[in-house]
Amino acid sequence: MNSFPTRRQRRPTLLIVGCGDIGLRVLKLLHGRYRLLALTHSSQRDEALRGAGAVPLRGDLDDAATLGRLGGLPDLVLHLAPPPGHGDSDPRTRNLLHALARGGRVRRIVYVSTSGVYGDCGGARFDETRTPNPATARAVRRVDAEALLRWFGRCTGAAVCVLRVPGIYAADRPGGHPRDRLARGTPVLNVEDDVYTNHIHADDLARACVAALHHARPQRLLHVCDDTELRMGDYFDLAADLCALPRPPRIGRAEAAELLSPLQLSFMSESRRLDNHRMKRELRLRLRYPNVVDGLRA
Repeated sequence: MNSFPTRRQRRPTLLIVGCGDIGLRVLKLLHGRYRLLALTHSSQRDEALRGAGAVPLRGDLDDAATLGRLGGLPDLVLHLAPPPGHGDSDPRTRNLLHALARGGRVRRIVYVSTSGVYGDCGGARFDETRTPNPATARAVRRVDAEALLRWFGRCTGAAVCVLRVPGIYAADRPGGHPRDRLARGTPVLNVEDDVYTNHIHADDLARACVAALHHARPQRLLHVCDDTELRMGDYFDLAADLCALPRPPRIGRAEAAELLSPLQLSFMSESRRLDNHRMKRELRLRLRYPNVVDGLRA
C-alpha cells in the first residue's frame, strides 16, 4: 500500500490494538482516511475512542475467546499492546495472531516493540542488523512477540514491520516529560558510569507508525528514534536547564544499586546508540523533533 485510498475506493479498515497515548495520536492523523477500529476490553474507554474517530471493538488479549470476530474485520493492524508483566513469552500477541489468522484478511501489521531487545551494547552505535541479546524478562517477552509476528507474516503473506522504539517523551504524555523525574530529585550516574540513551517524541512515533502502514517493506525491522546522542545524565541536565529546575544529583553505580529500584537500575545498565537511517530512507520520514532540544522546548 503506497498511498492513501481515493474517495472512489473503499476505505481500508485499520485495527489499533493497545490504543493508549500513541494510538490516540495515530487516530488523529488518520481520521477520515481509514475505517478505524480500536480494540478495548473496557467500556470506560468507548467515549474517548469514539471522540478520536474510532469504533470501539470489545475484546481482551488475555482471553482468546473474546477475540473471535477480529479475523474478518481489519485489512491492516497497528499492534501497540505490551506483553503481560510476567513470563518469558507473549501470549497476548499469540492470541491476537490466532484470531487474525482465522479471517485471512490482514495484509499488513505494524508492531511497536522496544530497543531493549538488544540489551547492553557498551555504547556502540549500530543498525537493525545487530542480533538481539535481551537482558531483562520484559525484553525477552518482546523478542518472543517479534518472532511470532514475523512467523505469522511468512506463513500468511502479510507484510509485517517491527518498529524498535526507545524512550518516548512529550509534554502532554502521562509521565512522558523528564520534569516529573527531576521534580522527584531522582539521581543519575556519574560521568564515568553513565550510559547512552535514545529518544523519540510521541508525535514523531505516531507519524512513524502511519508511515510504516504505507511504506514499510515486508518482514522489516526499523529503529524509530531521533538523532540525539546523549548520555542519560546529560539528557536530564539538559532538561533541567530548559525547565529552570535543579540538575539531578550524580552518584556512583554502587550507590545507585542501593537507592534505586530494579527497573530504574535496568535502564542505567544498558548503553547503546541506535542508527535511524533506515527509518528515514524507507519510511520517507522527516522528524518534526530531530533532537531532544527541539522536543523538550516544544
